[in-house]
Amino acid sequence: QVQPVESGGGLVQAGGSLRLSCAASGRTFSNSPMGWFRQAPGKEREFVAAISVSAGRTNYAGSVKGRFTVSRDTAKNTVYLQMNNLKPEDTAVYYCNALLSFSSTRAIGSWGQGTQVTVSS
Repeated sequence: QVQPVESGGGLVQAGGSLRLSCAASGRTFSNSPMGWFRQAPGKEREFVAAISVSAGRTNYAGSVKGRFTVSRDTAKNTVYLQMNNLKPEDTAVYYCNALLSFSSTRAIGSWGQGTQVTVSS
């Protein structure tokens, strides 16, 4: 199965910014709403943001609303996550995946390796 490839993570100080990218080709990803998820050490993977197929609608977890922005470039089969005003609690491995529907947080594609984001205080 095709796996998404996440990139753009790194080490940043609190208050800083990062832009994550997710290259995801294949029908499952191109024809589906896409979501970003994250998993912190010792915690379950959690939903972060979603974007509709047409990119006309977005949705965010309360903890990131107002700080993160999700976008997608259909022509490039790429989804982005712009993260501003980062906090230490944003430290996690970030993943992208296709969603069952825009209103669902259920992922339906294969998981990639993720990209590590570390925010220092």
